[in-house]
Amino acid sequence: MTVMTDGLRSLAGNAMRSALMRFTKTPVSGALTGAVTTALLQSSSATTVATVGFVSAGLLRFENALGIIFGANLGTTVTGWLVAILGFKLQLDTAVLPLIFIGASLKLFAGENYAKVGMAIAGFGLIFVGISTLQTAMGEVQGVITPERLPSDTWLGRLQLVTLGIIATIITQSSSAGVATTLAALYAGAINFAQAAALVIGMDVGTTVTAMIATLGGSVDTRRTGLSHVMYNVITAAIALTLITPYVSIWEAIAPGQLTQNAEIGLVAFHTSFNIVGVLLLLPFTAQFARLITHLLPGHGPTFTDGLSHELLDQPDLALRAAQISIQSEFIALLQHIHAILGHTNGQLAELPALQVALDETHSYLDSIQLRSTHANQLERLIAMMHALDHLQRIHERCEEDEDRAYTAQRTVDLAAEYRLLVESVDEAIAALQSSDWYQANQIATTSAKHIHQQVRPYRDQTIAQMAQGELDVVQGTARLEAIRWLRRVSKHIARITGHMQQATLAIGK
Repeated sequence: MTVMTDGLRSLAGNAMRSALMRFTKTPVSGALTGAVTTALLQSSSATTVATVGFVSAGLLRFENALGIIFGANLGTTVTGWLVAILGFKLQLDTAVLPLIFIGASLKLFAGENYAKVGMAIAGFGLIFVGISTLQTAMGEVQGVITPERLPSDTWLGRLQLVTLGIIATIITQSSSAGVATTLAALYAGAINFAQAAALVIGMDVGTTVTAMIATLGGSVDTRRTGLSHVMYNVITAAIALTLITPYVSIWEAIAPGQLTQNAEIGLVAFHTSFNIVGVLLLLPFTAQFARLITHLLPGHGPTFTDGLSHELLDQPDLALRAAQISIQSEFIALLQHIHAILGHTNGQLAELPALQVALDETHSYLDSIQLRSTHANQLERLIAMMHALDHLQRIHERCEEDEDRAYTAQRTVDLAAEYRLLVESVDEAIAALQSSDWYQANQIATTSAKHIHQQVRPYRDQTIAQMAQGELDVVQGTARLEAIRWLRRVSKHIARITGHMQQATLAIGK
């Protein structure tokens, strides 16, 4: 399973991750995308961990991620069908040996892409060799492991078997491998159908551990995604436990004796059925489910760099997008701080030391993005964001070290027009940035910066003349000169940041 999954992930990982982001507009499309992606990658853990990474990076909203999580469990049942039909019914263990040889040869001697194909082919073949080995081994332990030696078919016994399934999946990190082993044990008669069903239910729950580990230390939305995966699987498991007895009864009523003769098909059909029931029951209530998770894990204020996931660095396009989201949130926070120190009622003071740390982290993250020479648009985008961050650092310095100059501008009658212009431009820029309209923000900021710049020399001449005539003392005059310089510098940095970020956005289209 690991060899095949790694090969498929290397071969189609980027395309699958792009699909996860593109086709999740509604819970239904998200569920379908999650199911198809998991079926192709043959790993629900790969799908859910990728989803957690996208939520962490701010590339995917938590509510949209729920559909993928619901569908991932459904997609993972495809492995069971492959194993049951091709492994047990058709006995392909000998027929796939040439496939393994071809796959291994491609891995050893072919180019990069063909090597990935080889890994996937070899892994697929090895699954059936493994199934054959499991069948042989299970035949040898028929007298050692029997249904009577395992927990009995009671509610308590089923719960114990569910726990055993969870533990097995935590150890192997693959519910698909666990299902294959359970199918082999069922085929050999080492366990009965009800016991196998309880084990498979536990394996479905156990697969959530990988995603939970991926959420540790992440943003609140990341942790919500992990918690929703656990809660969904627990709810589905509870439903599945109540369905074991009715499922067996329906089989016996429709086709007496067939469940015993085709226990492997019956088990994978049960695995698929309870996952379909879980999706159908919870999908219509996705919004309510999201609200419940949000209530259980409330937010604790804005964090700027949660999305800078190192897992995205091997995909520069996604890493750049994550960095752009961080830069945008940091810029808005600084603009709101400027608003506050200029006395605007809508302003909000930022924690400048924490914001400095976030800016430094974003700079380091951009520095970690490795681009190939062929990706000219990505290089253009990276350079533009580096420029924007440089100006963000300078605005931060203006706010941290020269805050008193903003108060002087606010109190000086002669600077009233320039002061109001900067306040209004910041207000309009914030509104534009909240809808990610860098073009509009740049138009506003550039107009403001030009006007303020034009007023610097006349105001400077006027102030020095007042100082010479004794209308202002040196301290007052110097404070006013520093105030106009502060307005000019801040307006210039805002214009430069919006210009560079507009350029970074336009580079995406190239």
